[in-house]
Amino acid sequence: MRKEIATFIVNGVSYEELIESNMTLLELLRNKLGFTGTKQGCAASGNCGACTVLVDGKPTLSCLTLAWTVRGRNILTIEGLAKGGILHPLQKAFINHGAIQCGYCTPGMVISSKALLDENPNPTKEEVKAALAGNLCRCTGYVKIVDAVLAAAKK
Repeated sequence: MRKEIATFIVNGVSYEELIESNMTLLELLRNKLGFTGTKQGCAASGNCGACTVLVDGKPTLSCLTLAWTVRGRNILTIEGLAKGGILHPLQKAFINHGAIQCGYCTPGMVISSKALLDENPNPTKEEVKAALAGNLCRCTGYVKIVDAVLAAAKK
């Protein structure tokens, strides 16, 4: 197994880590860097969206992304949204609209929603649903999640 030292920019901070060639971005974030908000909800098959992070602003399934492919790129996790202890408007909207139940899917939902709102600050209900189609929730039924994203868009 090949190993190398690589630099990663996570939530605006540069990290230098020894990684193996088969290490996923999810493993790097959770096991090496301690960003445990990013979850593995499926068997690393890319089916649930709980591991979604932004890489250079684009939603990326970290369970399917090899860490070495994102060296030097900007990675945003759920932990990077709040600034100075103040929640991001999406995080506030998810709380205020009861869009969080067990919370397992929430980081991926919020990150996918951020990518949508960054690209389209005034989405329709159908556009929100399409943007979240790769994120599974087994608790909420999605109505409150969609309502939260639409509410955050208005802010």
